[in-house]
Amino acid sequence: MAEHRTMQRGALLDAARSLLSEGGTEALTFPALAERTGLARSSVYEYFRSRAAVVEELCAVDFPVWAAEVEFAMAGADTPEDKVAAYVRKQLELVGDRRHRAVVAISAGELDDGAREKIRAAHGGLVAMVVDALAQLGMTEPRLGAMLLQGVVDAAVRRIELGAAEDPDRIAEAAVALALHGVTGPRP
Repeated sequence: MAEHRTMQRGALLDAARSLLSEGGTEALTFPALAERTGLARSSVYEYFRSRAAVVEELCAVDFPVWAAEVEFAMAGADTPEDKVAAYVRKQLELVGDRRHRAVVAISAGELDDGAREKIRAAHGGLVAMVVDALAQLGMTEPRLGAMLLQGVVDAAVRRIELGAAEDPDRIAEAAVALALHGVTGPRP
């Protein structure tokens, strides 16, 4: 019985990932989850009390995987510049991975405070990864810089998600250039 419940919970989370990827948080409804999984709507409520609870669980399950992939990419880089570039590039690469698209789609705007706090904490852990590299590059406020850098990444993610005219690789390289060289570009 417990194994069956675990399978159903996993199916619900997978359906939630798909719905979020396809239509953002508005698409994540209990009727849609029930339809995708073949469960009765009342059964969905047995697993999750609200949409926010679904999002909280997805954050708990998926965000550490996203963060671990970013951390692994950064660990393979030798210089602080390469670490910053890996931080940016890996996140933008993950946008195309269906499992990670739900992380991108989660909007804190219409969720309860508990869910918003979990999302903020998850993002805080991600941002903390790049603080040391920014400090090594001489940034006087590396924590603030890391938060602003994540803003650049988030803007690039949205651009890719919108299906912008630019190729996703061009968007990634522009984001890396902005992160490493600001608006002046690389010096000759």
